[in-house]
Amino acid sequence: MSPFFRRACIATTILAGSGLILFLYWPSNRMPPRPASSVVTGVAAIGGPFALTDTKGNTVTEAALQGRYSLIYFGYTFCPDICPLILQNMTDAIQTLGPDGDAVLPVFITIDPERDTTEVMAAYLEHFHPRFVGLRGAPEQTAQAVQSYRAYARKAETTGPADKAGGAYVMDHTGYIYLMDKDGKYVTHFKMDTPSAEMSARIKQAQSAP
Repeated sequence: MSPFFRRACIATTILAGSGLILFLYWPSNRMPPRPASSVVTGVAAIGGPFALTDTKGNTVTEAALQGRYSLIYFGYTFCPDICPLILQNMTDAIQTLGPDGDAVLPVFITIDPERDTTEVMAAYLEHFHPRFVGLRGAPEQTAQAVQSYRAYARKAETTGPADKAGGAYVMDHTGYIYLMDKDGKYVTHFKMDTPSAEMSARIKQAQSAP
């Protein structure tokens, strides 16, 4: 191929490419924006059926959340740091609400039923709000509750000494606190470091909503 012919081919390719770009980006040739009606909206699919046992041996289902707001947290009593801090934060938030706090049910669901017996949970929750409801279930029941709230829990082996209950492991898990309304529907969630004052203010706002 001669140098002249090669240059002609290159020039033709550049012109064709430029023409294509101009065509695609010319206003009349652009794709129209997606109409607002195609935007997906809705309430987060958090919450749902569960059947667990409280510290007195009673079966508790999602129906227990009806008629009042509730704060729900998934954790375990052998948690070395995060769980006790979060439960204390929930306690402080409810106490800050004063009389309005009487209409808020704090719920602690264990993700470690292997070690968290009803007796262990009852003794553990004595350190927090007196109205705390502690719930546990068989592994499949626990998994169902975790799934309903889009939470996460997984056993992680450790290299430390075995505890008195047997088994040296910790639980990897989410640290969210879920706020549910009087119908048991999701309102919002709080992160583990949310100040109790901010949490109580958000709960009060939800209670005051029409």
